[in-house]
Amino acid sequence: VAEERMAAAPEMLGQAPAMQDVFRAIGRLSQSNVTVMITGESGSGKELVARALHKHSPRANGPFVAINTAAIPKDLLESELFGHERGAFTGAQTMRRGRFEQADGGTLFLDEIGDMPFDLQTRLLRVLSDGHFYRVGGHNAVKAQVRVIAATHQDLEQRVRDGVFREDLFHRLNVIRLRLPALRERVEDVPMLTRHFLQQSAKQLGVEPKRISDAALAQIALFPFPGNVRQLENLCHWVTVMAPAQTIEPKDLPPDVLGVTVPPSSLGHTTATRIVGVPMVQADISPDMEAQPALLRPASPESARPVDAPSAQAGWELGLEAEALELLANDRHDVWDVLSRRFESKLILTALQNTRGRRIEAAQKLGIGRNTITRKIQELGLE
Repeated sequence: VAEERMAAAPEMLGQAPAMQDVFRAIGRLSQSNVTVMITGESGSGKELVARALHKHSPRANGPFVAINTAAIPKDLLESELFGHERGAFTGAQTMRRGRFEQADGGTLFLDEIGDMPFDLQTRLLRVLSDGHFYRVGGHNAVKAQVRVIAATHQDLEQRVRDGVFREDLFHRLNVIRLRLPALRERVEDVPMLTRHFLQQSAKQLGVEPKRISDAALAQIALFPFPGNVRQLENLCHWVTVMAPAQTIEPKDLPPDVLGVTVPPSSLGHTTATRIVGVPMVQADISPDMEAQPALLRPASPESARPVDAPSAQAGWELGLEAEALELLANDRHDVWDVLSRRFESKLILTALQNTRGRRIEAAQKLGIGRNTITRKIQELGLE
């Protein structure tokens, strides 16, 4: 059930100053074994950065193992990370190596680290501190030479303050932090990325690549893309299939994209500054994380919303579709379980936030029973 994608990853693309900062940081950090924390919104390309760090490092010939800690049930995550001995639990017929062992001599990418259950954070901290671990049910220490790269879209400082993320683990992981800009913060890259994804979509579908008019590109650039590059990729796949002519015009775009009439900068972002080419440092590789706090916090979820309610719904659906396509493309066989858990988790957490943690009131607003929300909170590891 874990995400382990060993296939070659596509190269990152970007000409915006913010992305050039990221590329320079990758060049410097790839030659070191230091732990890196990658932050950025969902769909901004955090795993691509991790793969680039691995590809250009002395560990390039070793394995790159990626695991999404938010996508794995709490009771299975420990075994996925550290492995288990035969007979460790019901169904453990043979010894199984965990992701740390599988990544020996290479890189382990811990995606969505901010969602890791609190009790497992203690075990992870011990591995990072001591360099060895024990398989579930085992008594012999196992050593693995692994470079750890972590990523999250969460505000980890806030999660530390909320008591759901260990402060000592945060400092252990946060040796160097690299922030990825959201797509709306590098609008000048949209035309290049759009043409690239149109070529890619045509190749996947076995059709002739479509061209796109300047007017259509200008309309796409107005959309705030809450799902970031992943959502743009999915949009290009959509128009490759749905646009009737060989040249894509504004009328061929989805209604949510076509309906946007104000630039993303009006939603509280700095896109207007980015368009005229004023550089903004988005990649901070200083170990002194307190020096520039504004660069370290992910953008507010409120500011990522499109202009109106129909756009928000359509953007959410595009994001979900993009996530499903990515999982299906990697030949996953647990797509329903993975996305269902994410959907239920987000829905319940949003309701609890709305009701300030009052479960009964949250259950009423969701239209489910009190016992149901309690059971779901336990099953999804939301406590």
